[in-house]
Amino acid sequence: MLRRILGQAKKHPSLIPLFIFIGAGGTGAAMYVMRLALFNPDVSWDRKNNPEPWNKLGPNDQYKFYSVNVDYSKLKKEGPDF
Repeated sequence: MLRRILGQAKKHPSLIPLFIFIGAGGTGAAMYVMRLALFNPDVSWDRKNNPEPWNKLGPNDQYKFYSVNVDYSKLKKEGPDF
């Protein structure tokens, strides 16, 4: 399949940016899904030792991908311990 893509790129050089952007988009989507699966507190891979990982998050743990104007290191806890 890679040989066919390279053959098409040699015959039609205007397709090279298309292949680059499609490849970058697919790679970015795969990396984002991998980030969600590995670092999201809603996902539990080990149900025996850690059945509810979202309960272990502190108030100053940043789990969002990007936070515009919230400094998570200065937040204080606003609820009881369970």
